[in-house]
Parts: sequence; structure tokens; C-alpha cells
Amino acid sequence: MRWDDLFDDLEGQLEHEIRAEEVDLRVEEERLRLGRLSLRDRIIAIHGSEPKHSPWSIRLRLSSGSHIDVRPDTVGRDWFSADLLGEGIRRAQCIVPLGAISGILLTRSQVAQSLAGPDREQPERGLSGRLTLGFVLRDLCRRRASVELDLLDETVAGTIDRVGRDHLDIAVHEPGSARRESAVSQYRLIPFVQLSLVRV
Repeated sequence: MRWDDLFDDLEGQLEHEIRAEEVDLRVEEERLRLGRLSLRDRIIAIHGSEPKHSPWSIRLRLSSGSHIDVRPDTVGRDWFSADLLGEGIRRAQCIVPLGAISGILLTRSQVAQSLAGPDREQPERGLSGRLTLGFVLRDLCRRRASVELDLLDETVAGTIDRVGRDHLDIAVHEPGSARRESAVSQYRLIPFVQLSLVRV
């Protein structure tokens, strides 16, 4: 009878140790998963979990010190496009370089959604996830779109003339007006690291 009690006790201890080991393993796996999440992954997770056409948004603090409310639309490799929200906003679309974000203010539910991360089992749909900021800026250049560039210390309006590997050339002119040689007040080279927001 005493042997039965001893074996039952050993079996209980072994089961307890196995369960504790499994819990430790799950905690460590979760730590490793969270350690692999990027800012881009968390934005994709929020974007993918929110119902389309709902009023959700995120508030960004940019490296320029300004705050904006946006509704992300397309997420690229190092940027995302979004609808600008708020009173007094002249232009509704923007491009946000991920490197220009100094903080994202989320609701409690958005924090939980963002920690889920993107679904690694499913490949990214579309080509946009592989496109860089330079590619998007080259497209705006090709379209001759009038843009406003929020830089770290000022805002510049004009038309992008060309885009290099790490910078762009802009012909500065009045916002919303067509690029005419007579309307251009100056030509500027702007490094990508100075961009905090591109309004289109």
C-alpha cells in the first residue's frame, strides 16, 4: 500500500514538472515571437484586424514633433499610405515613412490586435509590401503630382522632379498649382531622412 502511495506521489510530481516546463516553453516562445515583431508588422496587424470602412484610426507622433490622425490604407516595406483625418485638413491622402514615426498612440484593443502580428502562414497579398518609399516617390514624380512635404523643421510644396536612392529633387511652387517654370521659386534636394510626411 505504501508503494502505491509513493508511486502516486512521484507520478503527481512528474506531471507537475512537465506542466511547468510546458508553461515555461510557451512563455519563452511568446517572448521570441514578440522579439521578432517590427513596427510594420504591428501596423499590418491593426490594419488587417479592423473592419473595412469603419471609423478606426491611429494617432501618430512624427519625428517633426507634430501629431496626426490617420487611417492606414496600404503598407509598403518602409512606408504606408493613409487617409488624413481631422479638422482643417486640406489634403486627405498622405504617405508616412516608417522611419519618421516617433510614436503611435493606440487604444487598448489596438495594442492587443497589434501584438497578434501578421499571419506568417499566409504570404503577403499584392506587390505593395515589397515596394520601398523611393518607388512610391518615383511614381508621384512620374505623375507630376503636386505634393506637400512635411520636413523635420518646415513644410515644402511643389512637384517632385526626380528621385535618387536616398533623396529627391523638388521644384518648389505654390501648393496645388501646376509646375510651371515661371512659378518655381527654387529647386531643392531633400534627403529621405528629413521627410516626416508626404501629402498628396
